[in-house]
Amino acid sequence: MKLYSAPGFSSLADHIAMLEAGIQFDLVKVDLETKQIEGGGRYMDINPAGYVPALMFDDGEVLTENVAILAWIADRAPELAPQGHLGRFRLIEMLSFLATEIHKRFPTYLSLPKEAREPTGQQIVHWFGFVAGRLERGYLFGETFTVADAYLFQLAWGATQLGFALPEPLGEYIVRIEQRPAVQAALHPEGLA
Repeated sequence: MKLYSAPGFSSLADHIAMLEAGIQFDLVKVDLETKQIEGGGRYMDINPAGYVPALMFDDGEVLTENVAILAWIADRAPELAPQGHLGRFRLIEMLSFLATEIHKRFPTYLSLPKEAREPTGQQIVHWFGFVAGRLERGYLFGETFTVADAYLFQLAWGATQLGFALPEPLGEYIVRIEQRPAVQAALHPEGLA
């Protein structure tokens, strides 16, 4: 199994979740500018959309999109998902929210001239405030780390790298999550720690 990733991009969430789940995989770095795979090859042959993540199974099947890959990981490692009769659906609900309300605003924000970024930046901070209100017991779903926390960590960590001032307790959350062994194990090979 191969996880196609670009350092610092949203594929970091999948990298962390795969390590947390103890799933064996090879990490393959992708240059998103050139669409080349480290070691040779065209990434567009793996994922014609051209963005990461992509998870290639041993039979050649490819799964893309953070929501799908993180849900797949949680299905294999139920301890990384919320429990209860709606647990799986609450996970998909949160992953979808993170993808659509926070993650997808960053490309727009970064493509705008600096003097025009403020409204989109305010929307990003607003939605981070919304999820920050869910962290009173430590994680998005209470006292247990889930694949959704891997995604939120990547988004919040990336936002701070861009200079965003995030609402509390996200600052403490980032520091705490960053100390997890799987997070450190993901940050180092991506050259981010």
